[in-house]
Amino acid sequence: MHNQDKKPIKGIRIRTVNFLMIGISCILYLLLISATVNVSKQYENVHKSMDDYIICERSDTLLLEGSAYLTEQVRLYTITGKPEYMEQYFTEVHETRRREKAMEQLKVYYDGEKAYEYLAAALDYSNQLMEREFYVMRLVSDAQGYEMDTLPEEIQKVILEEDDRQLNAEGLMERATEIVYSSEYEYARARITESITDSIESMHEVTHDRMIRNANALELTMRIQRGLMSILFVETVVTFLMIILLIIKPLRIYVNCIKEEKQMEITGSYEFKYLALTYNDIYELNAANEEMLRYRAEHDPMTGIMNRGAFENLKKLMEVKAIPLAFLIIDVDKFKLVNDNFGHEVGDLVLKKVAKLLQESFRATDYPARIGGDEFAVILTDMTVEMQPVIEGKIQKMNEILMNPEDGLPQVSLSVGGAFSEKGFTEDLYKRADVALYEVKEHGRCGCRFCQEN
Repeated sequence: MHNQDKKPIKGIRIRTVNFLMIGISCILYLLLISATVNVSKQYENVHKSMDDYIICERSDTLLLEGSAYLTEQVRLYTITGKPEYMEQYFTEVHETRRREKAMEQLKVYYDGEKAYEYLAAALDYSNQLMEREFYVMRLVSDAQGYEMDTLPEEIQKVILEEDDRQLNAEGLMERATEIVYSSEYEYARARITESITDSIESMHEVTHDRMIRNANALELTMRIQRGLMSILFVETVVTFLMIILLIIKPLRIYVNCIKEEKQMEITGSYEFKYLALTYNDIYELNAANEEMLRYRAEHDPMTGIMNRGAFENLKKLMEVKAIPLAFLIIDVDKFKLVNDNFGHEVGDLVLKKVAKLLQESFRATDYPARIGGDEFAVILTDMTVEMQPVIEGKIQKMNEILMNPEDGLPQVSLSVGGAFSEKGFTEDLYKRADVALYEVKEHGRCGCRFCQEN
């Protein structure tokens, strides 16, 4: 590259403008992301407030259900005297524990709030009611004659009043029924329900206040977000205008230069002027590079002779030219053993040696090619059947060299099948050469045969 050194380049640097716009964009995007995150947080707060309310309302319901379940079991035990109802009662008290779980849940969300205090009062009322229910279950247990040591510990600790101890079994059952269906018992249950209702109303008020605060914060954050988006939109429009003026317009000029296959005009910003000068230098070197690339495309990179693609193109050319020629297909015998026993690096050296022998043994007007891993081919132009002995002699000499190596490489040999044609290259020619190659391999390899069929 020489033009840049000869001519000073002046112009607006896109890089400077680009850094400036990127900096502004990054700041705006960071602010917008921050606003978006805040919007998401505020929305989550609103959603969380509602979820907390639902969870805590369920907690209140859970306590009410637990208390009602205890009442149901103690009444069923009073009516039937069946011990399974007493067992279910104490399973709720010691294992299921819906009332205690309700308190634990509510404490997480409303600890210190009136809602929690109301629910705690409801639990206290329920526990007070349990004392009365223990007394009832002791009455029923005595009436049924259950052994004391089979009863739950809470029932064993109950001491009956003097009047109740004087009652017979029927009297005990009547006394138990009287207690669990009395107005005092129902009043105690009503106090539980009333406290739970107060708790729910208190939660509703707290949740409503929280949602109002979160909604106001959400609205403010969304206004900020909309403002940032408007500024970003303006910045984006300005960026596109600068792209059109500083990039797209010069690009259109350069595209036209490329389409017309001429050197670029030195115009536009600093970077595009630099690009044009660089392109013009590359344009001058392109012709030389094309020749080198063409050679690489037509030759096998390892052996240096014609590759399969170039060989196929040559075949098509020879199909058009109706000239006498000979065609050889060449296999390196037992080449796989060379790779297996000596390694692929030695195998590559053997292939290079074979390719070199083909180049040296035939004329400059002949075309040796590598068409497969260890498969070669040669097209010999202006060659008639009378020259068969000459070709066979060349093959024999190559095999002698390969079978008696002086370069430290392993012994190999060539199997060659050939055919002649008076009318250029044909598919039949390839088939006949392949048949001849097959015959060589069938008769011990290391040799050359020609198929004489026309």
